[in-house]
Amino acid sequence: WLFFDGIITIFVVAIIGLLAAIAIPNFVQARTSARTNTCINNLRLISAAKDQAALELGLAETAVPTTTQISPYLKTSQLVAGLPKEPTNGTYTVAAVSANPTCSVGSPHTL
Repeated sequence: WLFFDGIITIFVVAIIGLLAAIAIPNFVQARTSARTNTCINNLRLISAAKDQAALELGLAETAVPTTTQISPYLKTSQLVAGLPKEPTNGTYTVAAVSANPTCSVGSPHTL
């Protein structure tokens, strides 16, 4: 019986290892996708807040609103220096009223 217990243990460990090898890459991909989507949504929030501030404060199209001017229009509790927290430790740039905000992370994080 000890021989069969050893074989069963090896099978169980092998099955768990196989399942982990299949699942872990999917979790990593899902996390990366979620972070990218969060960043893009934050860029949309910043753009909308910038447009609202420009309308209410009478800012010109070439004006660059400050974070103090747009932060009241951002309805999030996780503001870092007046802007939403970037999920991959990048930074957001507000830009002029007529331009889209940007993220320092790169091309997948654009509006």
